Order: sequence, then structure tokens, then C-alpha cells
Amino acid sequence: MMPGITLENRGEVTLDLTGHWVGIAALLLFVLAYFLVIVEEFTHLRKSKPVILAAGMIWAIIAYQYAAASIAHEVEEAVRHFLTEFAELFLFLLTAMTYVNAMSERRVFAALRSWLVSRRYSYRKLFWITGVLAFFLSPVIDNLTTALVMCAVLLAVGKDNTKFVSIGCVNIVVAANAGGAFSPFGDITTLMVWQKGLLDFHIFFTLFIPSAVNYLVPAAVMSMAVPKMTPRADGEVVQMKRGAKVMMFLFGCTIATAVSFHNFLHLPPFLGMMTGLAYLQIFGYYLRRTHLPVAQDDALYGHVGEVPAFDSYREIARAEWDTLLFFFGVIMCVGGLGFIGYLDHLSQFAYSELGATVANILVGITSAIVDNIPVMVAVLQMNPEMDVLQWLLVTLTAGVGGSLLSIGSAAGVALMGQARGQYTFFSHLKWTPVIAAGFALSIWVHFLVNSSYAGIAPG
Repeated sequence: MMPGITLENRGEVTLDLTGHWVGIAALLLFVLAYFLVIVEEFTHLRKSKPVILAAGMIWAIIAYQYAAASIAHEVEEAVRHFLTEFAELFLFLLTAMTYVNAMSERRVFAALRSWLVSRRYSYRKLFWITGVLAFFLSPVIDNLTTALVMCAVLLAVGKDNTKFVSIGCVNIVVAANAGGAFSPFGDITTLMVWQKGLLDFHIFFTLFIPSAVNYLVPAAVMSMAVPKMTPRADGEVVQMKRGAKVMMFLFGCTIATAVSFHNFLHLPPFLGMMTGLAYLQIFGYYLRRTHLPVAQDDALYGHVGEVPAFDSYREIARAEWDTLLFFFGVIMCVGGLGFIGYLDHLSQFAYSELGATVANILVGITSAIVDNIPVMVAVLQMNPEMDVLQWLLVTLTAGVGGSLLSIGSAAGVALMGQARGQYTFFSHLKWTPVIAAGFALSIWVHFLVNSSYAGIAPG
């Protein structure tokens, strides 16, 4: 069957390959790759590998068909466009990850964990403290890192109480995802919406109340099942390393730089983040030049003896490269499916026939099964005509929808590995009904408090 020829708004010639063997093969490649991503926990095949392979194969068969039609140049331009999208996201996240790694190396998070453990709080107080901290930390250091830090606290104080660890992990996942939904820095999906220029930086914070409802409703119910006992403290005291507080300050300056570049200078946010990376590197140079070798145990690097001086490039090397390359694969795969024509058909059905509200709620439910990143990539590439109220809604649902199941978010998947045997798919599923209640109420509250944004065009 020969593909149909269409003309895009840019004046470029494109082929409708949705019913062609190329389109069907591309769809099957993506489904197979994403299936391998879902079963990563069992196969131990890093999630970036299948999606990168699928991306290359999808664009190869598209290019083959376009070359046969003598219009191969359009494919090259499309690939470069999606590469630019990935590059901006990559450089932004690389800086954020480097700062988090640097603060971890300076023992910022270990000191926080030590302080909480030494307070001798009851399990119920720790349940609320870790949840609230997760809610307010995730807008700054992202939901995945927040969840891992707070889970370390749970495991430290609740190692003898599986029930507390199980409920506490569910609480942290819900809190981290909810907190990440009202900040451009809290989740990859919010970051992508902000970098796309659809919503201004300050508008994301109008989702604070709906996000708080999304967390507090299930947390209030779950807290009643938390044991009232007080755990035993282990007495370990962790001190932050030299320069830790300065690094926290520089991280705040980096965020301010990225926001200022975007809001006042109309420059891409990644440029502000990379400028902030220079802050860290210059300060790292100072730490290295003034380093005094001290013999001690460095648990982070498994090193006993003389601790090496701070090296910013070492922290860059410790970035989550599998995650960063996974984003490349997803953006290129979904971009290929969109170039073929599938996203146009999906957008027509979801946003024209079902309506924006229903479609955006379904985005959230879908993100509980399929990771919210490819779902949001697809929505952004569809670019449906929606007002600010609806763009806020899809940002909210994509961010918090993953809390419905343990496999629906990176935070949930990471904690299943960190608290293996104590926090599981089924221990999370037990609380899905109350999480779903929080999800539904947060949507209702969003329409209640943000109705003034209805009819306002994004951008």
C-alpha cells in the first residue's frame, strides 16, 4: 500500500504512514521496547538500551520510505528538531543531577537522615515528617532523589518494622509525586511543559493546593494504620563536609539563574542551569586547592583512608546516565511515531472527540501504567489547542497519576528496589483506592481554585 502525501504547516512534504507497513513496524518496535522497560526489574536490562535501539530502527525505516519517495531531507530535519528538544532537557538535568550528587558527596542528605533518626520521634510522627519533607523537597531536587533520601530515613529507623516501612514508602511516593507536580523542577513532565514555553514559571505554583490535596487525603487515611511505637535510635551522628552549605546556596542561585534567563532574558532555561554548573565547578576548584587530606571512611565511594579532594567532574560522571539516555530514546521514539502520523490521529480522537478534560484525566490514569514521560512527550508533540487551565490539568494529572500504582513513577520503581521485600507492588496496590480518591479530589480542587485561567491562551 502506498502512503498518502500531506503538507504540514511549515510547507514540508510528509507521508501519512499510519496504515503502511512502516508505521505498523514502528509501533510494534516501540511497544516491544517499552515492554522491556517495564520488566527491567526482572531482566536487569537497563531501560535505556531497548528504547535507543528502537529509536534508531524507527527512524531508519522512516528514512528508507522517504528516500524511496525522494523526499529524504524532511526526515533529517525532523531528527535534528527532536535532537534539539533532547539536548535542552539533557543539559538541564545533567546540571541538576550533578548538584544533587555533589550535595550527597558533601553528606547533606546523610546529615538530614542522621538528624531525623536522633530525634526519637514515634513511627507516626516520622510518617508525617518524611511525607511532608518529601512534598516540599521534591519541587527543588526532583521527586526521584527526594524519594530515595526519605526512604533511606525510613529504612534506618524502621528496619525492625516491615509494616511501617511499607506504609511509609507508599506515603513518600505519593508525597514526592504530588510535590513535584507544582514546580518546573519537581518532575520531568513539569520541566518539559515549562521548557516548551506553554506555562510561565510562577503559574505552576497555582497547582500547590490541588497537589497538597492529592497528598494529604491518602496520607490522612494511611496514618491511622501506622504503629504508635517509637523506634530505637542507632546513635550515629553524621556531619556535613566542608563547603556543603555553600553548595546548597549555589544550587539555589543556579535555579534563580535558570528562571531569570527564561523569564527576563527569554533564553532557554538550560543555559541558566549550565551557567550555574560553572558556579559549582569554580567553587569545586577552590575546595580542591584548599583541601587538607584527612584519614577517614568515605562510605560513598567505598574508600577507607585519605579522602580525595572534591572533584566536580567526578560528580558529573555519577549522573544517572541510564535515565538521561532513556529520555533520548523516548523522545526520538515518540517523535518518530508522531512524524509517521499516529499522534495526529490520537490527538483528534482524545482532544476533539472526548474533550480536553476527559483526555487529560486519562493521561494521568495512563501514566500509572506507562511511565508519565512518554505520555507527556506524546501530549507535547500533539500540541492540542488548550487554555492554561487545561495545560495545568494535564501537568497535574501526569505528575500525580503515577502514584496510583508502584510501577507508575520512577520514585515507586526505585523504592521497590531500595526497600525490596518490604515495599512491593501489592503493598502499594492495597492503598490505591485512597490514592485514587486523592487523585479525583485534586482534580476537583484544581477546577475550583484555578477556574480564572479558563480561556487564557498558553505561552
